[in-house]
Amino acid sequence: MLKLVRFRSAIAGIARFRGVSPPTTDLDDGTSPGLAARLGLSGLWRHADFLHFWAADAVSETGSQITLLALPLLAAVTLHASPGQMGLLTAAGTAPSLLFGLIAGVWVDRLRRRRLMMTADIARFLLLLTIPAAWVLGEMRFDLLYVVTFLNGTLRVFFNISYMSYVPDLVGREHLLEANSKLQSTASLAQVTGPALAGVLVGLFGAAYAIFLDALSFLISAGFLKRIRKPEAKPNASGEHPPILRGIGQGLHLVYRNATLRALLLSASCTSLAGYIFLAVYILFMVDDLHLSSSAVGLVFGLGGLGALIGSLLAAPAARRFGIGPAIIGGRILFGLCGAPVPLAVLFPSIALPMVLAAEFSQWLMLLIADVNSMSLRQAITPDRLLGRVNATSTFLVGGAVPIGSLLGGALGELIGIKATLVVGIVGFMFAAVWVIFSPLRTLHEQPAPVEIEEPAAVAAGV
Repeated sequence: MLKLVRFRSAIAGIARFRGVSPPTTDLDDGTSPGLAARLGLSGLWRHADFLHFWAADAVSETGSQITLLALPLLAAVTLHASPGQMGLLTAAGTAPSLLFGLIAGVWVDRLRRRRLMMTADIARFLLLLTIPAAWVLGEMRFDLLYVVTFLNGTLRVFFNISYMSYVPDLVGREHLLEANSKLQSTASLAQVTGPALAGVLVGLFGAAYAIFLDALSFLISAGFLKRIRKPEAKPNASGEHPPILRGIGQGLHLVYRNATLRALLLSASCTSLAGYIFLAVYILFMVDDLHLSSSAVGLVFGLGGLGALIGSLLAAPAARRFGIGPAIIGGRILFGLCGAPVPLAVLFPSIALPMVLAAEFSQWLMLLIADVNSMSLRQAITPDRLLGRVNATSTFLVGGAVPIGSLLGGALGELIGIKATLVVGIVGFMFAAVWVIFSPLRTLHEQPAPVEIEEPAAVAAGV
């Protein structure tokens, strides 16, 4: 109840950011506008079901930030993990995107997506409870951490694909950009405040009990999802369920044949690959080359989170001002260009920190403008019955690039040096923009209708 009160207070506090979609008095969600109407709010602020969904996302995002810090601290401090064990722990959390991403998309298109999200939330609640339970019983071991991390990552894959596929049905395709902007703003806010909150909780209660609070956040999230009253559209109304491999092929085929979807996903995948090449040596560069303190490094990442928050709020206005396609293209190009001051900072030691801070802030701002618009466009043009599989393809391509980029960045750092590796990452960012520059996005100003499907395994080549 306390978290619900705080969330509603937060909504009132950031009411100045309303109006990211044309004013409307009826979103057909079957709910009373209530407080939002009395405050003069419009758009999804008056959509009670979306507010419940938004609250669920805000709570679970904040809770996940706790485990993101607490679990490695538990391994490093309590279990005295070696570098190899820490690497395995990271791999256990990221491997499910590659292993199950495409399969999850088929199941998301077969099942009720809200029910699947609630199931994943409750399962994660029960799963994370094993950590504090093992701590109390004195049975904390590495094999338990590996299993919990792997299963938690698997459930996260199913939840995230369901989440991305459910939003269009919840709010309607005409409100996708506003919905994704609001959802990404809370994710960015959690990125800013979550690590600090996690550090305080770990310091006060210990890592195991901090993870217990994350477990509770998933239970609260499931409770908010249960409060949604809008009936969910029946999955795959035709009643046909293709075999797993054929279902995966249909999603891949749609992405391959549609020029816009292909450009969006290849650009995002290249950005992810280059980003983790960059991140693999980024902290080493700040510490060893720029001689920044730990607090300065923390300030850099915190300012990046602030840039992400502002970028998520500017995504819809940018699409209205320049068109959704040009907003995506501009965001990708400027994301790469804004990273250039980072390797150059070593040449100007007196202003190195301001240069890195400016780069981090502006890069995240531009990245979120591109990403929010990209997600909204992908959801808008994908037929509902294939949303799960297309979102799964995105998870597979973008998430799968993370471990590859991390390994490649580490290897390049050894072979050509840290500064040269950063430059490789920035060149990769610019290459990612090429996919959207030479695509139908150049002339795409309005959100289009879903692509036409010629037959179950074939789609139109363009939007």
